[in-house]
Parts: sequence; C-alpha cells; structure tokens
Amino acid sequence: MATEELQPPGGTGARPGRPTTESFAEVQQSAEFAELRRSHRSFAFPLTVGFVAWYLLYVLLSSYAGGFMGTRLFGNINVALVLGLGQFLTTFLIAWFYSRHAATRLDPKGAAIKSRMEGSA
Repeated sequence: MATEELQPPGGTGARPGRPTTESFAEVQQSAEFAELRRSHRSFAFPLTVGFVAWYLLYVLLSSYAGGFMGTRLFGNINVALVLGLGQFLTTFLIAWFYSRHAATRLDPKGAAIKSRMEGSA
C-alpha cells in the first residue's frame, strides 16, 4: 500500500516533469550553462581571493606588527579594533553584493535553464 501512495496519478511509476540524466549532461555542455558558470566564477573567485588576502593581512599584522595594531586612533580605539570591525563589514558587504549579483544575473539564467529542462522532460 505504501508504494501505491508514492506513485504519481495513473500508477505508471513514471515521473512526469523530471529531466533525464542525458538532458542534464546536455545542459551542462551548453553555451548557456557555461555562461552561467562563468558569470558565477568571475564574481565569486576574485571576491574570495580578495577577502582571504584581507583576512590574512589582518592576522599577519596582528601577529607581527603589534606596535602598529596597537596604535591609538582616538580614545581607546586602536588600529586593530578598526581593522577587526572592518572584517565584519566586508563580510556583510560581500554577502550583500553576492546576493544582488545572484538575483540580477545568476537567478534569471538558472531559472531559464530550469524551466527549459522541466518543459522538455
């Protein structure tokens, strides 16, 4: 009885609207998918490299330039605190930029590919 409940109406066992493995392979080789992948990578990789470099710079400065990091800017606020808070700020900015990039450039391309695959299945 449990297997009958899982089958689609008609009881054929086929899954309508499901793309085949071959169609996934075709889409993966398509120019449209390559453009989607290129758009994602050209945005994500430079930001990732930049942020990792920025983070490592902070760690290295904290480890080897204690005098510089301890320099007071005003009151009890020193360079280390400002750069540390800058880490949080850049994390949120990168997330916001990526979200905006995905919504305007990646999601429409992905949705077009998805709807075409579901329509041809």
